[in-house]
Amino acid sequence: MTATLRDLLTLAWPIVVSRSTQTVIGVSDALMVAHLGEASLAATTTGAMNTFTLLILPMGVCFIVSSFSAQLHGGGDSAGARRYGWYGLGLAVATQLLCLVTLPVVGWALGGLGYAPDVLAQMNDYMAIRLWGGGAAIGLEALANYYGGLGDTRVPMRANVLAMVCNVGLNWVLIDGHLGVPAMGVAGAALASAISSGLAFLYLFSRFWRQATPSPVTWRWPEFGRMLRFGLPSGMNWFLEFMAFMFFINVVVGGLGTTSLAAMMAVIQINSVSFMPAFGMASAGAILVGQHIGAGFKDAVPGIAKMTLKVCATWQGTVGLLYLLMPGLIFAPFAKGPAHEAQALLAIGAHMLLLSSLWQLFDSGVAVFAEALRAAGDTAWPMWARTVLGWAFFVPGSWYTVQRLGWGVDAAMFWIVGYIGLLALLMVLRFRAGVWRGIELVQGAPGAHG
Repeated sequence: MTATLRDLLTLAWPIVVSRSTQTVIGVSDALMVAHLGEASLAATTTGAMNTFTLLILPMGVCFIVSSFSAQLHGGGDSAGARRYGWYGLGLAVATQLLCLVTLPVVGWALGGLGYAPDVLAQMNDYMAIRLWGGGAAIGLEALANYYGGLGDTRVPMRANVLAMVCNVGLNWVLIDGHLGVPAMGVAGAALASAISSGLAFLYLFSRFWRQATPSPVTWRWPEFGRMLRFGLPSGMNWFLEFMAFMFFINVVVGGLGTTSLAAMMAVIQINSVSFMPAFGMASAGAILVGQHIGAGFKDAVPGIAKMTLKVCATWQGTVGLLYLLMPGLIFAPFAKGPAHEAQALLAIGAHMLLLSSLWQLFDSGVAVFAEALRAAGDTAWPMWARTVLGWAFFVPGSWYTVQRLGWGVDAAMFWIVGYIGLLALLMVLRFRAGVWRGIELVQGAPGAHG
């Protein structure tokens, strides 16, 4: 049993489209509020990232649903794979309850981060609305990972395309006020995203509910506990890394002023154009890894990872070259509002975008090998690697050099490059060490021991 490039691309293109729709949503949010000024741009993009940080823990747990469903499907147990789809939905319900509990403290938490008053007020409104759709976002991710593990990546793609179309259309209606709807500004962008996620989830859940099964699905608590055993390190992996990154954004970059903050968040949205398709490809590679392990063919895994890396590195390297050669042209659509604000934003943003070209190849290495390790069930070690590297190296180093030494934007960008580069090295070394070969994710799997 050997995976070919055609197998990878056939599985990957719907995932790439799905992840790219998320890029379109983020970029369109930023572009469609940019004319309101840098404060609105900063509030929308940073608010979206802060919301994502709160949801990334359960979302990271949901990623393990793909690992289980891929290995169980590869081993011929489709009913077992479906149970993990239900376990992911149970996690989505718990997430929505936690979001509702969090709502009253959002304003208090943001108030201690030093935002300008106009940014703070708009960001608080944005996050309060987005959290009402947190459960739907996690449910959408859980079912997308379930279907992905089966090798059916087209159904989740349709759900994500639906979310994208609805989001862009609702942005037009709600942000500036069209079709008789009052202009809501930043709050309108948040409401558009929340409604779109809900509609996409309902579509995907309806497909999942109607799916024929040979026997009734029963909830098995030991299996749910096993999902959490492997999924929580995966979720903490993402959560702790994003917490470190959001400290960097909110404190280190935010301390440089609203213009630098808005520029950085716009650069992150632009970089999703390179990262999201590559992450989609890496996720497809991880599905192949899981299916081959489930079928007892662990020796095929290194070849799958190498093949996936070549494709991801080619894509991110090409996009990174565009960032290097024409940063001003690419960033220009985000530099709107009053003339003096737009000029300053363009100058800083174009410079940041140029420097972001330096981490593109490292980023592809992190995505491919971290996803391959996750598919094999090796989730605890990557969690500790990201945590130690993020909080012992990236956070204190960037804070001291940028805030204390005053080295500014260049230092901030080079800390990102250094962090991603070291993380890529660690993931490659862990994968090559082969510890994942001895991990038994699914009990009794054919390839459990080699």
